[in-house]
Amino acid sequence: MSTYEFEEELDELSSTEEFLNYFEIEFDQSVVHVNRLHIMQRYHDYLEKAKASIASANAEESKHQIYRVLLQQAYSDFVESDAATEKVFKVFKMQEPQTGFVSVDQLLGQ
Repeated sequence: MSTYEFEEELDELSSTEEFLNYFEIEFDQSVVHVNRLHIMQRYHDYLEKAKASIASANAEESKHQIYRVLLQQAYSDFVESDAATEKVFKVFKMQEPQTGFVSVDQLLGQ
């Protein structure tokens, strides 16, 4: 399989389940149902961190394996933990409520 074919196949995938099935990763539907966005964001984060490894991978099989391992890890993170603990999204990383100040003059346009 060429890089182009691999990327084309990935472009066709849209759901978390489709990605897991494509890479032949066994999964528990209840884990995916609750954490699908978190799993995919974590997967994206892992891919970003592994860009150099992916770029230097010689064979398409190697790239496929790297992608598979990273997706497996992203999924496993949420089998063993939960979204609040993993803090994938910025909203979970905020330690206290964020506030801003808008003066009355700014509201009135003065």
